[in-house]
Amino acid sequence: MSAAAAARFDHVAFDLDGTLIDSRADLAASVNHVLRTMGIRELAPQTLYGYVGEGARVLVERALGPDRRARVDEGVALFMDYYGAHLLDATVPYPGLVDVLDAAAARGVALSVLTNKPFGLTLSILDGLGLTPRLIGVIGGDSLPVRKPDPAGLDALRALSKTSRERTLLVGDSSIDLATARAGDVAFCGVAWGLSPEALVAAGPERIVHDAAELLRVIERGL
Repeated sequence: MSAAAAARFDHVAFDLDGTLIDSRADLAASVNHVLRTMGIRELAPQTLYGYVGEGARVLVERALGPDRRARVDEGVALFMDYYGAHLLDATVPYPGLVDVLDAAAARGVALSVLTNKPFGLTLSILDGLGLTPRLIGVIGGDSLPVRKPDPAGLDALRALSKTSRERTLLVGDSSIDLATARAGDVAFCGVAWGLSPEALVAAGPERIVHDAAELLRVIERGL
């Protein structure tokens, strides 16, 4: 039996923020920089964590609130400038996740990243953390005309690895990731260490793991 056949899944796609990397401190600091610069009261980091997952524009829109829609473009520009210069200040892979990637790859599993973060920022982070060489593909929120929860990005990554839906696993920390997996008809594994764990639990995924070792067991043995 080959190494690839020994694992339950042949392709594992990871969400980025809240799943593969802990970027919460840098994201919150960048949003609060925007608010300070615009003369608006800063928000608690825990509040901002719940706004992450649908891309930078939605993050800024949520932070500014419905009464400041006219200032969203200004806020997004401020956010992109600041975050682009500070995206690796405190961001690190979650504990054990690099080992999971290496162990899965050693068994012949293809690995990829599917995120709603802009592709350029995503690649800068992955390069800076030394993760890019481990991946067969990366799709960001601006890589295609649509983004998660539309399954087009997931389908594109599957095509790169020539992997069937039945042998593909999406790992994520949000209800958006779960909706993407369901739309793409692939298995989903949630992670409990993400940015909004209560919302993930409420969405009702089949499986949520609590540490890297448990995630590796899912990759190897299934849900």
